[in-house]
Amino acid sequence: MKRIALELLPAMLCIASVVMAADNAGNPSPSRPAQVGPVPAEPPATTMPAAATTMPSPAMTALTQAAAEKKYLFVFFYKADDANTRAMRKVFDDALAKSADKANSIAVNIGDAAEKATVDKFGVARAPMPLALAVAPNGAVTAGLPTKFDEKDLAGAFVSPGKEKCLKALQNRKLVIICAQNQNTKSNDEATKGVQEFTADKRYSGITEVIQVDPADAAEAKLMAEFKIDPQTKEAVTVLMAPPGAVMSIVQGKVNKDALIAALNPPKSGGCGCGPGGCK
Repeated sequence: MKRIALELLPAMLCIASVVMAADNAGNPSPSRPAQVGPVPAEPPATTMPAAATTMPSPAMTALTQAAAEKKYLFVFFYKADDANTRAMRKVFDDALAKSADKANSIAVNIGDAAEKATVDKFGVARAPMPLALAVAPNGAVTAGLPTKFDEKDLAGAFVSPGKEKCLKALQNRKLVIICAQNQNTKSNDEATKGVQEFTADKRYSGITEVIQVDPADAAEAKLMAEFKIDPQTKEAVTVLMAPPGAVMSIVQGKVNKDALIAALNPPKSGGCGCGPGGCK
């Protein structure tokens, strides 16, 4: 099934800035002589018009609501009202009706001016339509299914908590270090020390996300399978990834900071382009 690369679907946050201005203290007015005769009525207070507010689009509101409910949001983007769009909309609606306990859904016409912010946020203006997009509660895009998809494809968009965190960091152009360890794995301290030394390096401290995962957690079975990590591993396993999703290193046992740095800069590739500004 053809999918849109998740790393090409930007996940940009818009942060409003607040500017505070202090009033200058004025000098008191000199006293005025008493006025003779009737006191004129005070002029009516001038009411300033309310500042115009921009209401969030239905889809952006749905994203906020789904995150608050710790649910996924599935978005059905479309443009034309053709036979394939109607067929895929039915598949979409039928599948999401069965997952109402863990996901909300909404349909968005990419030509709707009110949804421009949503279209821009996910960069889908030129994507093949229709397109089903799945967004995890933490904002990570877990699937992009263009043109044709089925119920199984939509079900596959639900991923583990560890995978959600991993995707979110990669989509934010960060390095990811997955620490797969638990109370039964050896070399936990040695592995953790190496990771801490790596993240303490000023070149990588601000662009690295460390994710702790219990390899024996059944919910993380698919994630462990991706890295060929035995759920019953006896040694701590550390995985280093770089955007858009390249596995740079998998280390069992003790982790060495210099080895991780070397893994980011293999001689043949010229490096992954990771620095203080993020990874390219």
